[in-house]
Amino acid sequence: MPQASKTDGRTDAASMRTGADGLNRAKLYQLVLFPFNNGATNVYYVLLMNYIAYYAEGVLGLLLAFATTMVTVTRALDAFIDPVVGMLIDRTQTRFGKFRPFMVLGNLVMVVSSLCLFYGTRLIPADNVAVRYVGYTFFYILLMVGYSIQTSCTRAGQTCLTNDPKQRPTFTLFNTIASLVGMGVTMAVASLVGGVVGFRTEQFFDIVIPLVICLSAALTALAVIGIAGKDRPEFWGLGTGADAPELKVRDYVRIFRENHELKRLIVAASGTKFAFAVATNTSVGILLYSCMMGNYNGLYLPMYVLGYAFSAPFFLGGLKLSQKQGQKKTLVTFTSLALVLYLGVCALLMLWQPGNPALTLSIFSTEGGFHLTLNAYTIVFIVLYGLGYGAYYSTADMAIPMIADVSDYEMFRSGSYAPGVIGTLFSFVDKLVSSLSTTVVGIALLAVGLSHLPDTTTAYVPGMKGLTIVLFCIIPMVAWVLTLVAMKGYTLTGKRMEEIQAVNGARKAAIEAGMPVEEAMERWKDAQDLEDGAKA
Repeated sequence: MPQASKTDGRTDAASMRTGADGLNRAKLYQLVLFPFNNGATNVYYVLLMNYIAYYAEGVLGLLLAFATTMVTVTRALDAFIDPVVGMLIDRTQTRFGKFRPFMVLGNLVMVVSSLCLFYGTRLIPADNVAVRYVGYTFFYILLMVGYSIQTSCTRAGQTCLTNDPKQRPTFTLFNTIASLVGMGVTMAVASLVGGVVGFRTEQFFDIVIPLVICLSAALTALAVIGIAGKDRPEFWGLGTGADAPELKVRDYVRIFRENHELKRLIVAASGTKFAFAVATNTSVGILLYSCMMGNYNGLYLPMYVLGYAFSAPFFLGGLKLSQKQGQKKTLVTFTSLALVLYLGVCALLMLWQPGNPALTLSIFSTEGGFHLTLNAYTIVFIVLYGLGYGAYYSTADMAIPMIADVSDYEMFRSGSYAPGVIGTLFSFVDKLVSSLSTTVVGIALLAVGLSHLPDTTTAYVPGMKGLTIVLFCIIPMVAWVLTLVAMKGYTLTGKRMEEIQAVNGARKAAIEAGMPVEEAMERWKDAQDLEDGAKA
């Protein structure tokens, strides 16, 4: 990296963009708006993970095995696209920034591919099955490319937004708001529409697809506004963007090999993501609330809303805990709580018996007029499920700001500003693992004799109870155990991140004042070196 000049005005710029302690802080509107990038992509995530197989099977007449397997294959392909996108992000410097061009491009690609996939493929004659398979596959892959381009910016962009250990945990809170607007609205509307017209009909997608496109585009615009003031060279790494070296493929291998905190976070987050994708799959919800409990419309949406309601205090409490003791503490505490509570949820589902109203979930009935039918079994289930869901859902996206911590740790460790590389290395493994979720559900359905995806007309058959317990409870619990094991050796606590940011800040100030990068990296190797230098 070239030596910085003492007369290029960087010292003045540094004083304008940081606090007295040298930390880069974001304004409130920036913290609120940028997470909508994740909300924008989550809209398509809901579509891709929960409903696209219904379109392939119900509208186009493709085989169920092909529809569910394609979700896995394309999600895995998406994982391999991520590293390429990461390298492009790290090498990109335009007048519009490093991240904003990819956010806009990714969303535009998803708009075009969605129109072609969900409307264009219908124009292919039904008797030309081979062309339908090819068209579906091509446009699905194109949609995943756009998805990968935009999602890569969520993790990478965190590094230039703020590095304040007190501000960074707020991403999880504001991301929840963004998800409620994006993913929450999409799932709520889709469940209501699907309950009326069915999930395998053209009418369902005629309503849902325009909603997905418009909602995601609007959230993307908000996210672009949020990061605009920070997507500039002076917020990229230790120096200006011009000082950054071009990272190559071998850098992926080096960082993954040497950055142990990244590997621990990947294990923790990818397992939880897989479990979340399985447990919240639409087919699993139908198995539980329709096939077993017999009242999908009266249970799914109320339970969904209750889950979010129970999440609110966990998000607020988790924010305070993360600001005081670091994000690791919050992740471990809430994951442990969810694990204990879901033992109770699992026990309740084991007690369920077909035709026994005392051991069946029931909230209200509309037969003969609206009236409550709440029983003790349902009350206990709501408490255990609500608190358990609230605890683990509040940590579902905590990996995103933690990835920013890992990226800053890499800059501290090696001097490399590689948010694209770090973020996409994480998503590479994360997507490979989570891509299995739809296939696991599809295989599980075939195991109980279902030849098509269940809907609200599917009757209960023997084996569904055990299958639902495994998908809804056991898989998440196993993932949480793996998370706790991985986090045991994770060293980026709140105190440690404060030390790392202090060292990075001192190096950056020295480089901007004219010190060669190599000398700055050598002078401050740890927080103790920084403290000794201050005393001298």
